[in-house]
Amino acid sequence: MLTTDQINSFRTDGYLVVPDVVPAVTLEAVREEYAKLMDRLYQGWFEAGKVEKPGCGMTFWDKLQTAYDAGLDWFQPMDISLPGDTITENTPMHFGPGVFDLLRCEDILDIVQALIGPEITSNPIQHVRIKPPAKTLKGDEVRAHITATDWHQDRGVGLEEADGTDMITVWIAMTDATPENGCLQVIPGQHREMLPHCPKTQTAIADGFVDAAQAVPLPVGAGGIVLFHPLTPHSSRVNVTNGFRWSFDIRYNVTGQPTGRAHFPDFVARSHAAPETMLTDWRRWQIMWEDARTRLATQQHIPIHRWQSDAPFCA
Repeated sequence: MLTTDQINSFRTDGYLVVPDVVPAVTLEAVREEYAKLMDRLYQGWFEAGKVEKPGCGMTFWDKLQTAYDAGLDWFQPMDISLPGDTITENTPMHFGPGVFDLLRCEDILDIVQALIGPEITSNPIQHVRIKPPAKTLKGDEVRAHITATDWHQDRGVGLEEADGTDMITVWIAMTDATPENGCLQVIPGQHREMLPHCPKTQTAIADGFVDAAQAVPLPVGAGGIVLFHPLTPHSSRVNVTNGFRWSFDIRYNVTGQPTGRAHFPDFVARSHAAPETMLTDWRRWQIMWEDARTRLATQQHIPIHRWQSDAPFCA
């Protein structure tokens, strides 16, 4: 749970860093799950002749870098969401028990409950973020989940239907996040209004609305979390180290309120009023996303952002 001082700090500043939240056993289960996923992906690429080095003796990070250098996409197969662009019946994604338990972590839900109450839905705007060293990135790399992230507000990257939703972003550090390897940074106290966004490298706050000189870096150790109000301007720094930075970016909202991405499935993570509505089976979570993929593959594309490049602040 949060102390009164922590809650007041969050209300005033729009963010809060909380160290040592996720139990070590939960972190390790996620790491093992992703290591097995990486092994399967890499073995398939090796057998298809897409990578030259056999995986034996290579670390998880070695395989990630080798695959990236070879132009192979490990991000979408590891992501816990469908993409915002084209979706096919074969679009890869990952939903397993380790990540499901992470989203339902009681220690995280206790903290979220202190801010939005006990009726908590796991919001479908959720991603894994695995950032390689910037010096190894291709020149045309623009994916926010792999390279540095532009200044934005989380409410700004959802749809208008969720502008009144009580929502909290929980950024979970799987590895230590430092100023050197690309930790988050924030503009404190500027979470009172929606700022205009524009399509830039990613969807980002329009020029002139953020003073980057006021940015405060938010280092946090593995297992710690960063909480954001949905209107808090934040971004991530460049990873100038030789290693990867790994995190999950997830959200929770008050149950019954719009999620901002209604075509993707949500689930009730905690409920005091109706505990029978809580989802406790990770396989059902996986099926929900598989069903959504099948449905969306045959439908007209649904935009996930509201901003257009010809808007007055973007022209």
